[in-house]
Amino acid sequence: MPLPFKPYIEQIRSYEPGKPIEEVERELGLKKVIKIASNENPLGISPKVLRAVKKALPKAYLYPDMNGFCLKERLAEKLGVDRGEIILGNGSDDILDLIARGFISPGEKAVSSKTSYLLYPIVVKSQGGEYIEVPARDFKYDLDAIRDNIDKKTNVVFISNPNNPTGTYVNRKELTDFLDAVPDRVLVVMDEAYCDFAEANDFPDGVFFVKVGRPNVIVCRTFSKSSGLAGLRVGYGLANARLASYLNKFRQPFNVNRLAQEAAVAALGDDDFLSRTKEVVSDGKEYLYRQLDRLPVRYVPSEANFILIDLGTDSAEAFDFFMRKGLVVRDMSSYELYTFIRVTIGLPRQNRIFIKILKKFLKEKKL
Repeated sequence: MPLPFKPYIEQIRSYEPGKPIEEVERELGLKKVIKIASNENPLGISPKVLRAVKKALPKAYLYPDMNGFCLKERLAEKLGVDRGEIILGNGSDDILDLIARGFISPGEKAVSSKTSYLLYPIVVKSQGGEYIEVPARDFKYDLDAIRDNIDKKTNVVFISNPNNPTGTYVNRKELTDFLDAVPDRVLVVMDEAYCDFAEANDFPDGVFFVKVGRPNVIVCRTFSKSSGLAGLRVGYGLANARLASYLNKFRQPFNVNRLAQEAAVAALGDDDFLSRTKEVVSDGKEYLYRQLDRLPVRYVPSEANFILIDLGTDSAEAFDFFMRKGLVVRDMSSYELYTFIRVTIGLPRQNRIFIKILKKFLKEKKL
């Protein structure tokens, strides 16, 4: 007899990450490749964090603190929440997977926006659930339409804010009105992986909704982006104590390793690095806007550390052109945006190189 593979898992379309630098160098024989595809921190890792990781290395043979006491203590102090309201994860993706395992069973539903984070349908479908994609409006979440798609079988709503890959956001009033209209039995997931980069005055702080006692809200955040810890994999969820305790029951033991915990604690104490990161991203964004405004392309104004750009031509061809020039961007074909690329805002030199290669591509394509 064949193995009992689950058909709803076999039908899942795997997540497609940005192409690693090492792979491009191997394939094309290039010695120096710049990657602006996966929204990693342009400054790399904080020296303070690096020192903390080096100090922790001799104890890497020991299991980490399964409950992450020190990290939770620092997070609770920083965010003004209780330790019992925190769930630690192997990146915030781990929290998203916990949510699906805890709230989705075969025949049940989750709703989100089309052109949003590709992991949402994967975690939902892996539990046999149905994932409902609501069309976006001007690259933004249509919360009214999402609310209209909630029915008796809907258990979860995912909101990426700012949204990956568009960089758009749901403002404070829109979110408040939506939460007021959603039944308390529906869990609303606020995925705030990029919230540190948001500059809009009306951008909402998801933690506020946890603090005021919304029982059906969970906030997911990560140290991968603004803190520069993408390779160490550490994130967290914030929710009321009962919900946090529920998810912690089946969280994998030791899911956040010792080095990641030490790095995250150090990152929380390095406000200067965070400020410099935000400044580099903000300045780089303005530079790229000015340059793109002079070219025959369209882009979506972003509250994140990346920009979604419509080249008006085949994105896979553009990706290949950039890659052969030693620059890795993100081809958006997997999001069904077949003329778009997504570009991470880099250091000034990296941004200038991107614009230079983009001009060459547009000239070659006669656009």
